[in-house]
Amino acid sequence: MSTDPPSEPTEGTAPDAPRPRGARAAFRTWRRTRPFWAAVWTGTGGFVIFFLPMAPLGKILQVGVGGIAGMAGGVVLMAMALLILLMPSQRHTAGVLAVIAGVASFPLSNLGGLFVGMVLSVLGGSMAFGWLPEKPAGRRGFLRRTRTADRTPVPPVSVGSGSA
Repeated sequence: MSTDPPSEPTEGTAPDAPRPRGARAAFRTWRRTRPFWAAVWTGTGGFVIFFLPMAPLGKILQVGVGGIAGMAGGVVLMAMALLILLMPSQRHTAGVLAVIAGVASFPLSNLGGLFVGMVLSVLGGSMAFGWLPEKPAGRRGFLRRTRTADRTPVPPVSVGSGSA
């Protein structure tokens, strides 16, 4: 009778957490270890800013350099969305760059994708900057005592003014 050794937990999950079953649960576990929604909003804002200059001429407010700047800003925003999603440790840098590129798209690219792309990219960048990873589930307090029964209570010491 042989038993398999216990498998090590995957990165981003607690050691005592149950293992995900199925692709949807595995995706949910992966998604919760990174600023997923920040990347979605930043990428959507970049997509809007990138493709709005390719709209018909009647809907474009600026033709020429504005179209090129819009495409460049959209590419930068979509790259920041990928960076936020794939490298959560770089979320602060990518979030700040996404906010800067989103605000810069206002004068450079058709009012920031008619305000929609600018708002989405600023929202996503700020969400990425403010995102914090989950704390491990097993540890609740900073100074947590585990053995209270082994120790004898020590009476409190009074500190006086120094004169006896």
